Amino acid sequence: MKSLTFTSWLKPILILFLLLIVTMLISLSLGSVRIDLKEIIHILSFQVKEGTDATILLKVRLPRILNAAIVGGALAISGAVFQALLRNPLADPYILGISGGSAFGAIVAIVLGLDIVLGEFSLLPIFAFLGGAITIYIIYSIARSRGKVSIYSLLLIGVIFNAFFAALIMFITSIVDFNKVGDIVFWLMGNITSPSFFVLGVISLYVFIGSLLLFFRAKEFNLICLGEESASQMGVDLEKTKRITFFAASLITGAAVSIAGLIGFVGLIVPHAVRLILGSDHRLLIPSSFLSGAIFLVIADMLARNIIAPTEIPVGVITALCGGPFFLWLLKRNEKRPFF
Repeated sequence: MKSLTFTSWLKPILILFLLLIVTMLISLSLGSVRIDLKEIIHILSFQVKEGTDATILLKVRLPRILNAAIVGGALAISGAVFQALLRNPLADPYILGISGGSAFGAIVAIVLGLDIVLGEFSLLPIFAFLGGAITIYIIYSIARSRGKVSIYSLLLIGVIFNAFFAALIMFITSIVDFNKVGDIVFWLMGNITSPSFFVLGVISLYVFIGSLLLFFRAKEFNLICLGEESASQMGVDLEKTKRITFFAASLITGAAVSIAGLIGFVGLIVPHAVRLILGSDHRLLIPSSFLSGAIFLVIADMLARNIIAPTEIPVGVITALCGGPFFLWLLKRNEKRPFF
């Protein structure tokens, strides 16, 4: 692994940040109503406060694009650290069952009619987040034995929980009122919406705190990739690192799923693409994955809004179409060359 200087760390981060800004500006201009770039700058600088374009930009597109950036970054950074912790190149944020728990919580909110209450305020994200948080606690408790957490147990229990929640969701879908089935399916396919700035702020806070905790463990992830025995000999407290990583990454994923539904493959595609280009040093990989995931999902959402406008495609469909072939390529590549 090459030595990482501050300059070699900062340069790709700044490039990715500028790419994200450019991508967001392009996305803001495109839609069923095209808005000129100059007009966008005037609106964002509050030189223009009224009019149709200002309403569309500030109340619909801007919160939606910020939502896509936050969710994409959260899923990508979770995928990067789960792949390091589990030493599994095919791991992504959904492998541990968090998505199933969040999905079940959201479905409960929809069935109870709590997805829209008190005007525009929705309890759906809260129920989804609680579902993911409870699932995290149960999985961790089961996998923990004699003060240690088995990685293989985590993987197996996560798969079982995902299957269990999938069965529960299918059962609920088969017995609920037909009018609610559409809402359930729409949410399960993964969709980027335009939440209030307050909701975005709360989700951003969770993601920021979790990302910061993971970034400060970057050197330990580098050592874990060499093997748990080697990492332990070099002074890494494996169990403490597992606990912090599991909870921080799972809560980030739960927050993202709670606001956008089930969007797959972001945590699988993005970290691998970043590794191929920038290397596997997690001090650079973690922030680069966040910015790259944000760029990827903003582009995916832009395609979902514009391919057959004014009809919108669920963004989960776009990411799945990209992720499916990539997953098969990765599986084939991994047969020839080990990932770690």
